[in-house]
Amino acid sequence: MNTRAAVVLAAAFAFVTDSVSAAAYRNLYGKFPTNATPGDRMFADYLRAETRTLGERSLVDMHTLDDWDKHKVTARKQLFEMLGLDPLPPKSDLKATVTGTLDHPDFTVEKLHYQSRPGLYVTANVYVPKKISAPAPAILYVCGHALVKTDGVSYGNKVGYQHWGAWFARNGYVCMVVDTVQLGEIEGIHHGTYNKDMWWWNSRGYSSAGSEAWNCIRALDYLQSRKDVDGERIGVTGRSGGGAYSWWIAALDDRIKAACPTAGIVDLHNHVVDGTVEGHCDCMFMVNTYRWDYAQVAALMAPRPLLIVNTDKDTIFPLDGLVRLHERVRGIYDLHNVPSQLGLIVTEGPHKDTQELQVPVMRWFNKWLKKDEAPVPNYAEKLFTPQQLKVFEKLPADEITSKCYENFTQLAVDSAGFDRKKALAELQVKTFGGWPAATAPANVRQLASTETDGVRLTVHEFDSESGIRLRFYLAQPTAAAPKSLHIETVDDANWQQQLQIAKAGFAEAFGEEFARAGIDAKTPASPQQQKQFSGWMRYIRDNQAAYITFAPRGVGMTALGGDKRYQTQVRRRFMLLGETVASSQVWDVHRASEAARALPGMGGLPLHFHASPEMTEVATFAAIFEPKLVSLTLSQPPRGDKEAPDFLNWSRIITSGQLLTLAEQKTKVNLPKKR
Repeated sequence: MNTRAAVVLAAAFAFVTDSVSAAAYRNLYGKFPTNATPGDRMFADYLRAETRTLGERSLVDMHTLDDWDKHKVTARKQLFEMLGLDPLPPKSDLKATVTGTLDHPDFTVEKLHYQSRPGLYVTANVYVPKKISAPAPAILYVCGHALVKTDGVSYGNKVGYQHWGAWFARNGYVCMVVDTVQLGEIEGIHHGTYNKDMWWWNSRGYSSAGSEAWNCIRALDYLQSRKDVDGERIGVTGRSGGGAYSWWIAALDDRIKAACPTAGIVDLHNHVVDGTVEGHCDCMFMVNTYRWDYAQVAALMAPRPLLIVNTDKDTIFPLDGLVRLHERVRGIYDLHNVPSQLGLIVTEGPHKDTQELQVPVMRWFNKWLKKDEAPVPNYAEKLFTPQQLKVFEKLPADEITSKCYENFTQLAVDSAGFDRKKALAELQVKTFGGWPAATAPANVRQLASTETDGVRLTVHEFDSESGIRLRFYLAQPTAAAPKSLHIETVDDANWQQQLQIAKAGFAEAFGEEFARAGIDAKTPASPQQQKQFSGWMRYIRDNQAAYITFAPRGVGMTALGGDKRYQTQVRRRFMLLGETVASSQVWDVHRASEAARALPGMGGLPLHFHASPEMTEVATFAAIFEPKLVSLTLSQPPRGDKEAPDFLNWSRIITSGQLLTLAEQKTKVNLPKKR
């Protein structure tokens, strides 16, 4: 067996077996919390299966160059959208300003800021070689996360990566080293979902990757405006976060003629199954509306020269994922018949900017931008203090950089011309595109049955989709057949509350549920709980109603264990797969109604939805897609995206008021009367 075949086979084996390699992020997702629940294991199995599905279908239909050329047009448009750049922001005046210069015998450094959008300031250092007689090739160097801060003053990532700018200038390149939104001189945020609870970023279709991509596009505009730059010979590189931004700009913009992303991308298997997502902020990920694996991003560089670079012991960009990604992308370069324009460099080392990584990058750019394959004569070194490279003496008062997430993406607005049909179609594709393509049998099974006070309670289990087994609790009168079917979708607080009430009459049937919720079933119900239970039974008897209490995934028996950090990182895995927990819960409500209707005597009953407060938007979205729904009862109107659970992109499609309108056009909506 040849070496290349052995490497590919090893990578394939790692994917098929879901094994965690030596380079994987073992300490995070590799271990369940000490209070692991059935929900933890259900979610882990589900996410693993979904990851496998997306990985196996990535680029598999690209059999000819014509297939790729047709796909590439659509794929690039989708990537712009998933980065929050569709429609593109206007290319306003950059207002590029040089605030000072530094002199070195081999080059000068310009301290620059520009505005990629009005008020979105980007700070940079531009390294310009002194010995050039004609426009030179240029390198856009995009920084990783390098905290350089003294006495509360941030000097920017560019200070940490200054050695690259100096080295490129010494080798005949104009090099623009660009600060990122986070850790730049004006400090913004990359950690919206990571640890800031800004889940509404997903709802707005915003990722900090999008703002970085746009800043790079405008950096290219600036470089092409310079007389000392050959605008047809621009390359991009960067490591870690900068490696990711290298991928974004290379995939989006053909002005990049050669690229060397370093430690900036792996595949979904690494992120979701091995858990490397837990080591990354949001700038590493687009909003995955169209459910890509990351080889799709990398392939958009083809057929331009691309060198993929990393070390072999990088715990947040594992080697096995890098090899798998390279193999997928290699197939696209083979379709173009330019295999020599794709390279892979793996050196020994951890997640670190080593000299062994630096030299191949310089050689690659020399080869493709300068047609020069001579040995590299010098090495990268830091020459300046942070204070010397600082751009601003005083930060601008009109900056929006620190909060660019507030208004970066274009959001829906309330209007008289609201197109209901278009909105529904877009929601299905861009918000609920992670729903199963085909509906499998629900496999409903009764787990328990008991009667009290003229009401029969049955506990049922069903498949919402492959790997997601859920429960609902059906109460109906024993004296007569029910005349209507009511499904209440409960949140955690209401699930606990209803269990406490059920203890007054259904303690035996709810044994597992009480144990899961930490409720002592032997403790008698309080007088208030007994009164509530009696009222519940009376309602069911008097109204001849079948009443279902339903806990979707992540609630009740399938709630996650662990601490908040663990639960946050599980939620982030969903968004990487083009879903959210809330969008999956909407599907669960639909499937619960299907499973309920499959029970004897339930199929023809009028169907009514009810929602606990935190399930307001879940039930409302479920209502607009549910056929033959008679009514929807809510305790409050749908909330704005900052208060509601996150659903991918929904705030770009409709407002909360329009969501309510969609529901009202579909069924009768009952809301509390205004006081």
